[in-house]
Amino acid sequence: MNKSTNSQNHPLELWGGLECTVNRVQDEYFSQLDRNGHTDRPCDIARFAALGIRAIRYPILWERTAPDGLEHASWHWPDERLNALRDAGVTPIAGLVHHGSGPRHTSLVDPAFAQELADYAGAVAVRYPWLEYYTPVNEICTTARFAGLYGVWYPHGRDDRTFIQALFNQCRATVLAMRAIRAVNPDAKLIQTDDLGKTYSTPELSEIADFYNERRWLGWDLLCGKVGPEHPLWHYLLRSSFEAAEILWFRENPCPPDIIGCNYYVTSERWLDHRPERYPAHHRGMADGIPCADVEASRVLATPTPGIAPLLLEIWERYGIPLAITEAHIDANREDQMRWLLEIWEAAQQSRANGVDVRAVTVWALLGSFDWNCLVTANRGYYEPGPLDVRSPLPRPTALAAMMTELAAGTPLSHPVLRAQGWWRRPGRFVCQPVATPDALTSIAADGHRLVGSSAAPILILGATGTLGRAFARICEKRNLAHRLLSRQDMDIADAESVERALARYKPWAVINTCGYVRVDDAERELERCMRENTVGAATLAAACAQHGIHLTTFSSDLVFDGSNERPYVESDPVAPLGVYGRSKAEAERVVLLNHPGALVVRTSAFFGPWDGHNFVTQALAALERGDSFVAASDLTVSPTFVPDLVHACLDLAVDREAGIWHLANQGELTWADLARRAADLAGIDAGRLEALPAEEFGFTAPRPRYCALTSERGALLPSLDDALRRYVDLRNADRDERRELEAEAERRQDVAGGDSRVEAEDVEAVQSGA
Repeated sequence: MNKSTNSQNHPLELWGGLECTVNRVQDEYFSQLDRNGHTDRPCDIARFAALGIRAIRYPILWERTAPDGLEHASWHWPDERLNALRDAGVTPIAGLVHHGSGPRHTSLVDPAFAQELADYAGAVAVRYPWLEYYTPVNEICTTARFAGLYGVWYPHGRDDRTFIQALFNQCRATVLAMRAIRAVNPDAKLIQTDDLGKTYSTPELSEIADFYNERRWLGWDLLCGKVGPEHPLWHYLLRSSFEAAEILWFRENPCPPDIIGCNYYVTSERWLDHRPERYPAHHRGMADGIPCADVEASRVLATPTPGIAPLLLEIWERYGIPLAITEAHIDANREDQMRWLLEIWEAAQQSRANGVDVRAVTVWALLGSFDWNCLVTANRGYYEPGPLDVRSPLPRPTALAAMMTELAAGTPLSHPVLRAQGWWRRPGRFVCQPVATPDALTSIAADGHRLVGSSAAPILILGATGTLGRAFARICEKRNLAHRLLSRQDMDIADAESVERALARYKPWAVINTCGYVRVDDAERELERCMRENTVGAATLAAACAQHGIHLTTFSSDLVFDGSNERPYVESDPVAPLGVYGRSKAEAERVVLLNHPGALVVRTSAFFGPWDGHNFVTQALAALERGDSFVAASDLTVSPTFVPDLVHACLDLAVDREAGIWHLANQGELTWADLARRAADLAGIDAGRLEALPAEEFGFTAPRPRYCALTSERGALLPSLDDALRRYVDLRNADRDERRELEAEAERRQDVAGGDSRVEAEDVEAVQSGA
């Protein structure tokens, strides 16, 4: 095989990919294009082009275009989209089957599958003779494993024969499809993708690991005509009741890829361990009849693997065919998505310098993806954002999109969060006692990308004595975001000189302001202090941040509304506060955005979380579990907010440098009394001593809006309330010692249950308007 490379004659290209799976589980189909909205949104093409990509893996899917046969094919959608891509200067790589099994009448083990897909491929080529690049079947070997060996996808096989039948069918379909395409366009090129994985193991499972590492090549080996009696898996294929002639057909009809597409995920490198008891239950299973654990290598090995670069060298040495990284994605917080992409981009550049012909890196998936955490076997609504976040009315560019434009233009990467390691290289990644890394891997540096270790500007978190400020610091630590947690003594936001001194000292790229006056009833008689801390301070801080080009996140409240709505409030609803506290927040919103149009103002409400003892839900459960009575308002409706969800969403938005007003609350609405009852039910606590009373019986000084549920017209970023409450209860039960501390704190603050939150002035989330 010719291994000459001309990679130095052209720059590394940036490509994009669109998650488009139409996956069948039993008789139910899961369509990513419908769920991400691209089906009905042709304006996405311009968004893709704006990212700077040169090519895009784009779906012309068989099961969508011709589900009832070619004579009934509908070409309107691909006509529109392919021509738009061509006009935008983005080269389509046509995908015909993507983790699918074809139309309903066929399957991966149907003898007619290959020829019918080839007929469809020929029809695509006839209609679009200018199309140059094709992937008739995505991830042949991976799809065969999940559909034929693991039983996850249709036709749900669980044996070697079904796996091999699905593998052969997809490979034959690819050969015949390219033959039909090239009959129309002789210059058409095959980009054959698959997961570029590798398995490591304890010595006791080395034979199984060796087998897995040979099996991963089978799709490419068959297409390249490399499978014959001399192949390491020849006898495995024969043992599975296949005739030699069926296997040798591929040697007689080779269809080597023009470009090999390597897909690489954090799950691509695996660790097999013969000691399953060392690992969580969901990692335990069987391999060739032997009990074992099968875990992501990054979660186990003491020194992480070097990443994709050595794997690119392996595949280059095996085939000598140009490569492209055709899927680069990780399900993670925004900064780790960016760190993952940078690490892969630099690995591709280094591989090129070492003589490996790597043509492109593909960012996957441009519109994100749904429910891949359960292998798209259920419609649970779990969303992994991409460069464009589809939870907004129109896809919203994230920081990953900005990074893509910098990569495409060859300009220096500007975001400070890139100067740290991703979670797959951090000490907290382990699911068990770390395992010594095999010597062959420890000889290669595994420090991640080149920016690691260079100085990073921090995020300043204001509100060191408050629960929300401490929650931000806790989660920044977990996410490896450089940060400083400041008290009022470190920075008094209402004092311009104090603000300037702190900004000059710490040189942050972002400020998160969680401090302010929160005593709703006391504000009625402490107007001047409330306005100083909530309005003057916020305005002063915003002006300073704007002057220095620093992103600002600050917090407002649902109490800026009067409760007259009959539907949840959105960001554009006019404010009409009933009391001093609400007026201070409404005025703060105005002056912050006047002084700093790039600031993010987050409206939220009714906080609960696992890390403090004075929030409403924690107090309610502690009292009810002790058998004490607990009183809560029965006629004040709110949208409760789980603090960890809020903090993660705010950090993502800060990394994205989002601006303007945004409502962030868990999706759902209920009264304070119903909140206590719902939490008690989920925690298995008797709510019989819960007393639900009208607000007028609490004797509040400040008026409360009867209805102030929040939703967002900009994008509902937080999960449902029920989901959040379940996770809260899980965390509450996880650490009994911490739980006892929270209960003791709740006892000390029993007076808060009456509704007047007497907590630190910086504790913004302690506003309990109806507790």
